[in-house]
Amino acid sequence: MRVPIRPPRGPGGGGHHQVLFVLAKCVPFAIALLVLAIEFTPAHVLYTGPLLVATPALAAVTMGPRGTLAAAGLAVAVSVATATYNQAWGSQQVYSNFLALFLVSLASVTTSRMARARSASELSQVRRIASAAQKVLLRPVPERLGPLRAASLYVAAEKGAQIGGDLYEAMETRYGIRMIVGDVRGKGLPAVRTAAAVLGAFREAVYYEDDLVDVVRHCEAAMRRDAAVPGAVDEEALVEGFVTAVVAQVPDGHVVEVVNRGHPPPLLLRDGKVQPLMPSSPLPPLGLGEFIAGTPGTRDSFPFLPGDRLLLHTDGVNEARDRGNEFFALPEAMEAMPDRGPQEFLDRLCQALVRHTEDRLGDDVAMILVDRTEESEGLGGPDR
Repeated sequence: MRVPIRPPRGPGGGGHHQVLFVLAKCVPFAIALLVLAIEFTPAHVLYTGPLLVATPALAAVTMGPRGTLAAAGLAVAVSVATATYNQAWGSQQVYSNFLALFLVSLASVTTSRMARARSASELSQVRRIASAAQKVLLRPVPERLGPLRAASLYVAAEKGAQIGGDLYEAMETRYGIRMIVGDVRGKGLPAVRTAAAVLGAFREAVYYEDDLVDVVRHCEAAMRRDAAVPGAVDEEALVEGFVTAVVAQVPDGHVVEVVNRGHPPPLLLRDGKVQPLMPSSPLPPLGLGEFIAGTPGTRDSFPFLPGDRLLLHTDGVNEARDRGNEFFALPEAMEAMPDRGPQEFLDRLCQALVRHTEDRLGDDVAMILVDRTEESEGLGGPDR
């Protein structure tokens, strides 16, 4: 699994905060323009020295060392221009302003550099923690699973983030190769917590439950138990929380069995053509099991022949849009992709997705790709 780490474009969690931040960066330069307007008009009787002295200090709050230096340079240029225009050279006031401006600029640049270094250190620590959490929660799938070659990929939509609400896993068991890809409703830590609960239940149940439907039932029960813990999730997630998921199994024989709980169907690539593995009867997502009428679930079986390629993905892939609001054509992209190994195939598919959205992913992306090789033996996994 390879996870591109995309640095944040700027402080501020939302569009409103981003606008305020940009406006704050403009304040030092607006002050310099105000001083020019005062000094080059009849209003020059006002004393503007303290305003220019404050310019680099204000710049240090919102800009880095370079921006602070630029603001200080602008303040010096304005001071020189106004002193020349007003023929104030030689007065004690002018030289006092320059000395104060020099000292404040020096202190502002030093403070800005220290703040930048501290922020970089804190960001590096957060990324190390996120990387460690990711390796536990979303570990890369093995390159080889019995007769399957496999690869996985995860990209968080949040800038600078490494983990989010999507989940995946692939494991070799005595019942065959079992895989899950899911998408938690919501974002942030509550979504990560729910994903961890579902994945934990899946990793345990795949070794003991012979029926794939029972594996899915264990995942849903774990999700409900986690939501029942007081204070574990917010009120909205408790009332409206759910997880779309698709669970697949490759047992003995050239078939793949699928249980789909409200998730985009897996895509089967055979002889250059993509076929969606649609469920025979649609089922609601995990967490909404009370809406299932009759049997608790169905398991659909599809041919999975040597040379076939199977993609399990979240809706962050097929619902990604460009600036023209056009969806990413995932089947066509798979059909046009060169015949490469699973990991390179996923990497190229992710690059095509990023190009389509112009690096503006609106949702997390999780994918598992498995290739059925010519081998027919060795499907049985560890007996645990």
